[in-house]
Amino acid sequence: MLKRVVVAPSGFKESLSAPAAADAIAAGVRRVLPDAEIDRIPLVDGGEGTAAALARATGGRLVALAATGPVGEPVGTHFALLGGGQDTAVVEMAAVAGLSLVPRTRRDPGATTTYGVGELIRAALDAGVRRIVVGCGDSGTSDGGAGALQALGVRLLDGEGVELPFGGRELWRIARVDASGLDPRLGGVELVVACNPYNVLCGERGVARVFGPQKGATPRQVEELSAGLENWARVLTRDLAVTGVDLRLGRGTGASGGLGAGLASLGAALVPRFPVLLDHLGLDERLARADLVVTAEGALDRQTPRGKVPGEVARRAKLAGRPVLAIAGTLGEGAAEVPGVDACQGILPGPMELAEALVRGAELLTDATERALRLIALGARLPAGQA
Repeated sequence: MLKRVVVAPSGFKESLSAPAAADAIAAGVRRVLPDAEIDRIPLVDGGEGTAAALARATGGRLVALAATGPVGEPVGTHFALLGGGQDTAVVEMAAVAGLSLVPRTRRDPGATTTYGVGELIRAALDAGVRRIVVGCGDSGTSDGGAGALQALGVRLLDGEGVELPFGGRELWRIARVDASGLDPRLGGVELVVACNPYNVLCGERGVARVFGPQKGATPRQVEELSAGLENWARVLTRDLAVTGVDLRLGRGTGASGGLGAGLASLGAALVPRFPVLLDHLGLDERLARADLVVTAEGALDRQTPRGKVPGEVARRAKLAGRPVLAIAGTLGEGAAEVPGVDACQGILPGPMELAEALVRGAELLTDATERALRLIALGARLPAGQA
């Protein structure tokens, strides 16, 4: 008998936030199990909604301000000040440089910038915190964090000593990095980048090749961006005397279009995101009390165990011996082989245009949850040996 269901989804990019996805799944559960206790745990991975979720979980607050958006124009944004005496700010890069802030007609990762991320870090410094956590995910940039460094006082110069404009396409021209104007307050805070450790800056699995096409890059642009990031890593390592981390291939250096590498060059620690972000939510204790765990994300495939929310939820749930149902917008290759996932369900009942699916995301997710729960309920009633 399923008496307690934990609903722990991520968001569905450009369709549903994590809280909205949790509500949609809960509605589907209610159709089948009206008396069940439902524990909603909308999960964040450093991307959209991270600052708000952690502020809410810790009794903190959001600080609203305007900053430079990914296409160089001002946007309304925010960062979080955590509660509980933590003296910590959370900067969500997606809130100022996320893909959702890049109009579809302007999706050129060679031009977008992380300058606003640096502005948010400066605002957090103004608030007097001692620790700044930068959440990476859902980025619309591929500038290696160059814009963020510029906002923090670093000058990026070409061979003639002229400062470069925004954008990843300029990285191949960088000849020298001048950090003499770097905000000195950074030396007095702990700077932590919560990221997917599987993302690296350069090489065959470099961030431009893996994620550039999702952000609008053509095959030619992918190679141009990759070459620029190689040059960026070389010049940063030389001019900032970077030691202790390989900016090209170090774990997490490719986070958010290379923001990880840029901030690591300033001494930031690149750490796996889930221990930093999820432990504020008491996730393990809540999973352990569940009769069923339902998780969800836009896609379930071979990449899911590599730092995606459903993979992490399934891993933790299995440590507690709990069954896991994963629901996804699309089921790709390897969806049925994600460790810890006992069953998976796609949300589409038939062929459908992407634009329609995005608009109808909540409805489709609720219906898919109902279908999956009815099958689970049927299986529970079958005699032993026939399930």
